[in-house]
Amino acid sequence: MKARSAKFRPDVSVLLSLLILLTFTSFSTAQQTTATLSGTVTDAAGKPAAEVKVTVKNAATGHSSDTQTDASGAYSIENLPPGDYEISASLDGTAATSKVTLTTGAPQSVNLSLAPAQNLPNAPSSSQPAPNQTSPSLSDLGFSASETQANAREQALLDKRTHMLKIHQRMGLITTIPMVASVVTSLNAGGKNEGSASRDLHVALGALTGDLYGITAYYAIRAPRIKGTETRGQIKAHKILAWIHGPGMIATPILGAMAFSQKNNGEKVHGIAQAHGPVAIITAGAFGAALLTVSVKF
Repeated sequence: MKARSAKFRPDVSVLLSLLILLTFTSFSTAQQTTATLSGTVTDAAGKPAAEVKVTVKNAATGHSSDTQTDASGAYSIENLPPGDYEISASLDGTAATSKVTLTTGAPQSVNLSLAPAQNLPNAPSSSQPAPNQTSPSLSDLGFSASETQANAREQALLDKRTHMLKIHQRMGLITTIPMVASVVTSLNAGGKNEGSASRDLHVALGALTGDLYGITAYYAIRAPRIKGTETRGQIKAHKILAWIHGPGMIATPILGAMAFSQKNNGEKVHGIAQAHGPVAIITAGAFGAALLTVSVKF
C-alpha cells in the first residue's frame, strides 16, 4: 500500500508543476494584450504643467481615454489596445497635440509642450472667429476650473480599479482549470479503491484551486472604490454570487480535510464531513455562474 502511494507522488508533483506553469503562462499572455502610454506635459516656459487634462483618442475606433497630470506634470494611461492614437492636452488657451503608435506590451512615452492655441497647425486663423465663440463658457456660468476638469486623484483611482478588476477576471478564468480538475478527481477520491493516490491528487488540486482563488479575490477586494458609482445588472449578480462561492471556498477545504482524515483512518465518511461533496459542487457552480456574469453579456 505504501509503495503504491509513494510511486504516485512524483506524478502529482509533475502535474502540479505543469498546472502552475500553465497558470503563469496564461497570466503573462493576458497581461501582454494592452499597452501603456505615459509622459509629461510642460507649459510654454518649460515648467511642469499640473492638473492638465490629457486625452488619448484611438484613430481607428474613435474611443477616447482621459486623465490628468499630477503635480510634476506626469500622466499615465494603462490598458490601451494597440493601434494609432492622437494625444492632446489643453490648459488656459494653450494646447499641444501629438500622434503615436502603440504596440502590445511595450510601454511608450510621449511628452507634450503646451503652446498658444493659435500657433498650432490645426488652430483656426485669428481672422476667423472660432466656432461658438459667442456662447458662454463654463467659467462664465460660474463653474470653477476644478469643477470643469476631471479630478486627477479620482481618475487615477478609476484607472487603478479598472486594471485590478481586469486581473481579477483573468485570474478567475485561470482558477477554473484546477477547480474543474479537482471536481473531476473527486469522483474517485472518496472511494471504493483502497489506495490513497486519488485522494492525494484531489487534495493537491484543491489546494492549488484555493491559492489561485485567494489571489483572484485579493484583486477584487483591494480594487479602489469610487464614490457615487452604482452597482447594477450583471455586476450586481456577480457580487451576489460571490457571497455563495466565497464562504463555500472556505468551508470546502475544511470539510475536505475532515473527510480526508476519516478515509485515511479507514473510516467511512460521516458527520458534517459528508457535506464536503455537495458544498464543493455548489461552490464550483456559483463560481462558474459568477464568471459568466462578467464574461457574457445577457
